[in-house]
Parts: sequence; C-alpha cells; structure tokens
Amino acid sequence: MRIDAQRLSKTAEAKKATAEDLARVIERDGLRGKKAVSAVKNWMRGSDHPRCKADDIRKMADALGVDAGKIAKFTCIFRFHRGSPRKAKLLVDLIRGKDMDTATNLLSFNIKKAAVDVKKALLSAVADAEQANVDLTNLIVIEASADKGPVMKRIQPKDRGRAHAILKRMSHLRVSLAEKI
Repeated sequence: MRIDAQRLSKTAEAKKATAEDLARVIERDGLRGKKAVSAVKNWMRGSDHPRCKADDIRKMADALGVDAGKIAKFTCIFRFHRGSPRKAKLLVDLIRGKDMDTATNLLSFNIKKAAVDVKKALLSAVADAEQANVDLTNLIVIEASADKGPVMKRIQPKDRGRAHAILKRMSHLRVSLAEKI
C-alpha cells in the first residue's frame, strides 16, 4: 500500500485538514514535530520520502474520515521478468485503465509469455488491496509499466573465429490499483 498524492491532497482539501493536522496524527518515533509536517507535505506533493507506511495511511484516513483505500494505491513490482520491455509493454498498455476483473480476464486468455507475470503482479496488488479491506469490484488499474531491467550478454560462436552477441533482456513490471473516484 502506497500513498496517492493527488487523492490525499484532494481529500485533505475537501475535509479542510492541513498538513499540521495530519502530522499530529501520524507522529511516531523518529517522525515528530517538524519532521512529521515535512513528511506529510512531501506525501501531498508526490514525494515518498520518508517512506509512508501502511499505519500512517490508516491513521491519516481515520483522521480524514475516509477509508484507507480512498487515499492509497496498491502497487506490485515484478522484478526481473525474463522478457524484453518492448514485448511486455504490449500487455501493460492493454490493461491500463481497465477494471480489475476485465484486466484479469484479458491476461488469462492472452497467449503472450509476459501475460503470466503481468497477471501475477496484478493479483499481488489485488491481495494487497484485499488486506486493506477495499471493495474489490471498484478497483481499476491506474498505473501499468514495463521498465528496462538488466541484460544478460551471451556469445554465439560463428565461422572463422567470429562471435555474435546475444542480448537476453529483462524487465521490471509495475502494476498499481486504486478505487474508482
């Protein structure tokens, strides 16, 4: 569970809560006073430093009088997928903006190799949302990306002492879910 800056800012503005009000709610060891205010302001502008913990999100949601799912997004990063980002982007582009059930069905019946790992990432984000007691029927895929990962370099021997490079690319798949607004 991660904080969604836009949703937090809009909700705080609607409830007329300031960063100082929310900072008082989330105070804990190592995050008191000015540091807590600075952290909340960072979270409201989109920077996740210091890392916003799940307990912080729950406390801020309670202070604002909303469910934790209204100010959070549920993200899963599947690292080191053995496939190129170019091929995986076809699938993440396919599910971006779709609701959770439609995205799961599209990936289940897709014949591409990357569909298995994208679906694993999607279901992991759904499980994260389920732990936060979010209504699963209202979840949509807000972010889906396939970023470049490391490349394994291999050599294919050829005639007359030549060698051709073989690049085995990897990618990092990111899927984020949030409740419909």
